[in-house]
Amino acid sequence: MMSKLIILVSMTVAVTFGARLDHLVQGYSGGNAAPFRFENVNNGDGSYRFSYDTPTGISAHESGAPRAAGPEGPAVTAEGGFSYRAPDGQQISLTYTADENGFHPQGSHIPTPPPIPEAILRSLEYNRQHPSNEGSYNGQRNYY
Repeated sequence: MMSKLIILVSMTVAVTFGARLDHLVQGYSGGNAAPFRFENVNNGDGSYRFSYDTPTGISAHESGAPRAAGPEGPAVTAEGGFSYRAPDGQQISLTYTADENGFHPQGSHIPTPPPIPEAILRSLEYNRQHPSNEGSYNGQRNYY
């Protein structure tokens, strides 16, 4: 079921980004801004690529290709990225892959979990070295 959802979302994204954006170029009157660039290639075999840059500094790119059909049907693997300038002036850049295992973003602005405290690591190592059967279910009933 999850694979079908991923396929549906991937196809929706591909179709959405496959839309023509020529009207945005014609209607833009941003003064001295750099020209708008848009590239969209659909190879007809399920593989595609697109990229664009906007006059406001936003850029994005993605490429994708179908994979061999699995037990739940065909799947698409995509990789890409985007960047923009945040309101505080920070340049935000993100790269990603998307496949049957989900969406995997990478970027320096994405929060990371704190390190595991040393005391917890020692406790986990102790538990690994000293397994216990205490508290395990043994299937025997005691009747009083």
